[in-house]
Amino acid sequence: MPTSFRDAERSDFDQWLTLWAGYNAFYKRIGPTAVSRETTERTWNRFFDHYEPMHCCVAEDGGTLLGLVHFIYHRNTTMHGPTCYLQDLFTNQQARGQGIGTGLIEAVYERAASVGAERVYWHTQEDNATARRVYDAVARKSGFIVYQHSLG
Repeated sequence: MPTSFRDAERSDFDQWLTLWAGYNAFYKRIGPTAVSRETTERTWNRFFDHYEPMHCCVAEDGGTLLGLVHFIYHRNTTMHGPTCYLQDLFTNQQARGQGIGTGLIEAVYERAASVGAERVYWHTQEDNATARRVYDAVARKSGFIVYQHSLG
């Protein structure tokens, strides 16, 4: 069975959790800086709440999840339709280089277009060279620099 890209289902939780842990470890969110179980479960449940703008797609091959993508719709002051923020993208180490990341991004593009979104955007770390090669092939750099300020 070839890789398919689909919306997450409740029954995917255990495999999604493994991918989510890998994603968080990549960004050094482990040990004292780990995402709490409460936040993880709340995030998972948001994907299935029709009032939430947060969504999850997965890449699956033969019943095994190979990757995940999380995305959020929000309003934009310069567009009529919603904007889609691709927040998290992760592919299992063994599946890298097989087009899984590109397929997940394209799955977000399809879903965003279907709800009238006018743009999909995301950001990544400057030194994430492997991911940036994929991103450069499927999108253009906006030229913006991201600033943030933690409030807690």
